[in-house]
Amino acid sequence: MIKSSADMVTETRKEMRGGRGEINIAHIFAKEEMRSKCRIFARIEIKPGCSIGTHEHVDEEEIYYVIKGSGTVNDNGTIRKLSAGDAVITGGGESHSIENTGEEPLEMIAAVLLFPEESKP
Repeated sequence: MIKSSADMVTETRKEMRGGRGEINIAHIFAKEEMRSKCRIFARIEIKPGCSIGTHEHVDEEEIYYVIKGSGTVNDNGTIRKLSAGDAVITGGGESHSIENTGEEPLEMIAAVLLFPEESKP
């Protein structure tokens, strides 16, 4: 399947997961378009000063890959600065949050992958 950016469903979420401001999400492929156990595969834009609040991932893991910009992530209590090229993986009951602490939009790819039954922690 080939999908143009014009065909991707986009949405804006306010105060996502208890965070601040608005988050823009472009769903690259919807769950129904993928055969794998992937719940979300999207490009996310977080404007300066905005954030996605703390949330946990049980029976799944989420991967962030930063494309552009910079920010701060709290990965299960470990706080780190992120910039283009950095990646985070959180799952198995752990939690995370992310905030744009830079001057330009923070853009990243996010994927939420469900654990197969035989590998659940």
